[in-house]
Amino acid sequence: MIVVTGATGPFGRLAVEHLLDRGVPAAEIAVAVRDPARAAGLAARGVEVRTADYDRPATLAPALAGADKLLFVSANGPDDLRITQHRAVVTAALEANVGLVAYTSIAGADTNPIGLARVHRDTEAALAAAGLPTVLLRNNWYTENYTATLADAVARGAIAGSAGDGRIASAARTDYAEAAAIVLTSDDQAGRVYELTGDTAWSLADLAAEAARVSGTPVAYTDLPAERYAQILTGAGLPGFVVDMLVDADVKISQGALATVTGDLSALLGRPTTPLAETVAAALRG
Repeated sequence: MIVVTGATGPFGRLAVEHLLDRGVPAAEIAVAVRDPARAAGLAARGVEVRTADYDRPATLAPALAGADKLLFVSANGPDDLRITQHRAVVTAALEANVGLVAYTSIAGADTNPIGLARVHRDTEAALAAAGLPTVLLRNNWYTENYTATLADAVARGAIAGSAGDGRIASAARTDYAEAAAIVLTSDDQAGRVYELTGDTAWSLADLAAEAARVSGTPVAYTDLPAERYAQILTGAGLPGFVVDMLVDADVKISQGALATVTGDLSALLGRPTTPLAETVAAALRG
């Protein structure tokens, strides 16, 4: 049995789809989700739906029961809350005697200076301390982190940030989800660490240029001091912890935190990663 957490979110749902595409029978997949009603479509296809709430630790071990393999999708929220949630999942996985944990971490987690990496370092350490057989999927950024709001940026004619000339070795979310499915359906994965990145690193100026090319509308990247970028994000109504995370990430990207390109993702996929141009085109034409 393969259990997938967070399967009603974009990444988890894609991972389930890729597992099914790889021939894993629906009856051998279970999804552990906060709101089972949101997984009704998966249930209709024969996937087992279990209730699991990261904020209710008592729900976790039963949701992981019988898991030969677990795709542990990291949570969203303030860092300290996520650390607590993740440690609860690790405890539950140990209690449920999970055979293999595949954890979605961050690129270069052990040395990455981005503040968000603290959560992932803590979780990786907790998994190691528990003695759970683990494979680490250290994902670089999803390109969709930037293209989800790209149409609005095109309408304004500007992309704002504090990343300077820093480059981002991103890939499409589906690339990372497919890689997770490949790992979960492969043998001898315990102890492996995959540094998963796109094949090419790009800058926010490159993103603006690609958006302009696809849309036929002038789009420029405006680099801002961190304080000014934070004011803009706050004015857009984003929660404080999200503002802090986005600004910190941009500043660290300007220093090279996400620029490293590895071949791990394309090697797992057996094909090149989805290029920036393709994801931009899908976002603006979809």
